[in-house]
Amino acid sequence: MIDRRSLMLAGGSGLLIAAVPLRENWVDVRRFGAKGDGRTIDTPAVNKAIDYAAERGGGTVYFPPGTYACFTIRLKSNITLHIENGATILAAPPPSDGVGGYDLAEPMDPAYDRFQDFGHSHWKNSLIWGEGLHDIAITGQGLIHGKGLGRGDGKDNWLSDPTGPGTGNKGVALKNCRNVTFTDFRMLEGGWFAMLLTGVDNLTIDNVLIDTNRDGMDIDCCKNVRVTNCTVNSPWDDGICPKSSFALGYPRVTENLTIANCLVTGNYEVGSVLAGTWKKMPPDFAPKIHGRIKFGTETNGGFRNIAISNCIFEDSRGLAFETVDGGMIEDVTVSNLTMRGIVNAPLFLRLGKRMRGPAGRPIGTMKRVLIQNVVSSGANLLPSVMAGLTGHPIEDVKLSDIYLHHVGGAPEAMAKLSPDENELGYPEATMFGDLPATGLFLRHMRGVELSNVEVAVAAPDPRPAVWMQDVAGADCFRVRARAGSPCFSLDQVEGFRSFGSPGRPDRTIAKADREVF
Repeated sequence: MIDRRSLMLAGGSGLLIAAVPLRENWVDVRRFGAKGDGRTIDTPAVNKAIDYAAERGGGTVYFPPGTYACFTIRLKSNITLHIENGATILAAPPPSDGVGGYDLAEPMDPAYDRFQDFGHSHWKNSLIWGEGLHDIAITGQGLIHGKGLGRGDGKDNWLSDPTGPGTGNKGVALKNCRNVTFTDFRMLEGGWFAMLLTGVDNLTIDNVLIDTNRDGMDIDCCKNVRVTNCTVNSPWDDGICPKSSFALGYPRVTENLTIANCLVTGNYEVGSVLAGTWKKMPPDFAPKIHGRIKFGTETNGGFRNIAISNCIFEDSRGLAFETVDGGMIEDVTVSNLTMRGIVNAPLFLRLGKRMRGPAGRPIGTMKRVLIQNVVSSGANLLPSVMAGLTGHPIEDVKLSDIYLHHVGGAPEAMAKLSPDENELGYPEATMFGDLPATGLFLRHMRGVELSNVEVAVAAPDPRPAVWMQDVAGADCFRVRARAGSPCFSLDQVEGFRSFGSPGRPDRTIAKADREVF
């Protein structure tokens, strides 16, 4: 049933806000005193509207065009926030005296709070938060602007302590919720995390644009998740970042996760993607670029049943799968990726043993990872890296129909490098330093299949296209490298077979201690 309601005058300006059609279970925040003038703190009115709808079994809390300066908005079950096109929920700057402002971060059990950063362990000190809720949504084509949120790193000029009383550092934070839908809205300057979603099941994020100053969306310990048709620009941190931390007080697997039809980048000025101007960061920003899809680093539970498809990486870091805290990564398919201007490794798979978690956990596992139809152009000197540990190999990895184009031009000495293991290091593609391969660096692996893989360089490079160390069972079909450069370097490799590679004789090698060809 449609009820056309005449709304109030806007902020005393004398301009009548056009009547809008609202269903009976829609609640307009202006009915509860919200001004939408960008100056008045509208949090009390917004939370009253939410309470009103929740008391009646649920409904949609409606934000008509205007700018609603707020501190913490507290979601409840069966509530949808609908942000109309032209409406902005604005994170207000925290009070200078620390009185009032955002909800205080909840206390955590010191027994496990240290297993993840402060930001991962707290949800209440956010612009919008909820815990233990069900059937909630944020919809509409409006904007969530986290202007007054901290980045969590002490760099905010209005705040010396980003974790202090009355401060907020997340845009949207949910804990232990289910049946959650986010569609169509936009986020600008989301703070430490534009979205922190922990223990959230049956989660859909569709057609959301995030243009932010640290992480875009962190999907932590979640099940049954669909992320589709999203754009994320996050120059200083990761774009789409599934995790599996100990923040719930126990390890929980992130599983049944699909990421499809998304664009991630880390090389546009914050706000320019939202504005449609797409203004590039200055050239000297390149070493800081993030903006990727990364699984990890928090990996106490692990990841299982993951599908990534039809995604674009532009001027960003590459796709990363990392398990370093005892969790597993199993049953992963990746298909149809296009990458341009990757600033480190296009593909990064790491099984390590940082073991940031309760004592006694065994080292994790990584197995059954299939990656196909990937094109990367203009990547830097680092090859794709897939590295396990001695006695703990990455298992059953298949790469097919892959084109890896790098800038090349490495010095001769780089081809002779023997990189350190760095078993305890923070997992990042740069953790081993310069590497002796142009396309693929493979170490401590079992069951590797390469099919229709081409490695190209813009400038001559002495390094082999594929470098393998401690690899058992390597089947290589139609691997193409630059003419005049070696295709393979094998060290402690067993069960190697190469056939159909253009310009290279077929080879079957039972055991190679050191061969380059």
